[in-house]
Amino acid sequence: MIGRTFRRLRWIAAATLLQAAHAAAQAPAPLDVRGEVFVGSEVEGYLRALQVAGRGGSYPWSIRGFSPREVSRVAPSDSAHPWRARYRFTRDTAGGARVRPVRPGAQAFVNTTMPYGSNDGAVWAGRGLTLALDGGASLEWRALSMTVAPMAFIAQNAAFELEDNGADGVLEFGHPRAPLSIDLPQRFGSGPYGRVEPGQSTLWVDAGGFALGVSTANQHWGPAADLPLVLGNNAGGFPHGFVGTAHPVDVWIGRVHGRLVWGRLDQSSYTVNRNPRRFMSGAVAVFTPRGMPTLELGGTRFFNTPWPARGVSAANFLKPLEGLLKNSLTTGDGDADNQLASLFFRWHHPRSGVEAYGELVRDDHNADRRDLLLEPDHDSGYMVGVRRVWSRADGSLVSLRGELLNTRVSHLDLVRPQSPLYQHHATRQGHTQRGQLLAASSGNAGGGAVVGLDRYTRRGRTSLTYTRTLRDRGTPDPEVTQALGIESLRFKGRFDLTAGLTGAYQMNRAGDGSAFNLNTVVRVRVGL
Repeated sequence: MIGRTFRRLRWIAAATLLQAAHAAAQAPAPLDVRGEVFVGSEVEGYLRALQVAGRGGSYPWSIRGFSPREVSRVAPSDSAHPWRARYRFTRDTAGGARVRPVRPGAQAFVNTTMPYGSNDGAVWAGRGLTLALDGGASLEWRALSMTVAPMAFIAQNAAFELEDNGADGVLEFGHPRAPLSIDLPQRFGSGPYGRVEPGQSTLWVDAGGFALGVSTANQHWGPAADLPLVLGNNAGGFPHGFVGTAHPVDVWIGRVHGRLVWGRLDQSSYTVNRNPRRFMSGAVAVFTPRGMPTLELGGTRFFNTPWPARGVSAANFLKPLEGLLKNSLTTGDGDADNQLASLFFRWHHPRSGVEAYGELVRDDHNADRRDLLLEPDHDSGYMVGVRRVWSRADGSLVSLRGELLNTRVSHLDLVRPQSPLYQHHATRQGHTQRGQLLAASSGNAGGGAVVGLDRYTRRGRTSLTYTRTLRDRGTPDPEVTQALGIESLRFKGRFDLTAGLTGAYQMNRAGDGSAFNLNTVVRVRVGL
């Protein structure tokens, strides 16, 4: 009798374990993603929509990526948010070190006619098939957090008609009009192109209200979601060190949050420069006035400097703190530095589910105060954006967003020479990292617009996006690309599955033709 009962219990236990394993495969426990990639990730757009809807933490959005502790601060305040069963954003209160996997992911891109893609980090999606892999692990222990998340990609890089830039050798693959003044190749060579990079890896120490560390991860400065003017995730991250506040600091009249960054920038193989490396130094700060916790006012400075032949000195580290006007500099007009400086704002109103934001950027120093006051739009660009988020009765979110970017050479070019934004006569790689713009891909001599409609449910996300990009060719007929895309993310057991299809029609291609490209994207990420 006892033996029969034991056998029955054993079978019941086995059946229960099988059912539990099946349930885990179908509906895993919420995944802690605080140590994973943030800039450009699924959770970034989702948490921003929640914040605008009044269902997330009130925290400045203009200095990203976030540390794991900062992710906890922007975590949803609404326990009934759509992705509550999928992701966990709050900090684990248990003591001791915590090691978590960074969920491995694979991506495949296909372009039928020409290279197409942006805001995908180091990946360059040429014509044909492009494959990318990433993954790793994260550690959090007391004030220390660390993420190791390398990535690799390989692009088929099939041939297509290049625009004649008048150069030969490796430079024939370079920028269609200025292969010697900006490192933006049309194509990365005549065969397959790939890289292995440290990816979104960071060592972060967060203690006493201050943060410092080293990283190769992307940073995103300013309020833009898709079209940043200074830093975003259009190119790969670059090796850098940073120091700043760990969170906004109360200074009575408001709160201040800031970061200083120093690092190294590299060029691609399809430009010719005696000094292939550059030293970057930059600063970003945001101020939230007292009594107005949803208003962000801030600015950035970013310097590209040829790598000093005698090594980096204290003066290089202090660049972001120097004077704004050229006549205040000790180096004079011969200074080879290329400075970008911007001012921005962001205001979101949780009760209405609305946010509005904008940024103005200036390339290189103004000569003096008179120059600043008379021609503030010389070598400049701007971005404006809005978003409206609705919370539906079923708990889902609907987000309508739009951004407009204008970086065309202004009318002042009639009387005063201007270079297209992000190009420079001395630092000839321009504002790039390994052949891709550090800012929005459409920012050099042009502009763009994005209108997107996103719906977030407990099953995932569906997005419909219209994109327009413009490249000024110095003639009355600029090159314009109109694109319409649809993308769907679905949660299936431990898998995040994403599929997208975009049709892009390019007018005045190479100045005398048009082309249609079909872009297909498939992504898979698995929780461990």
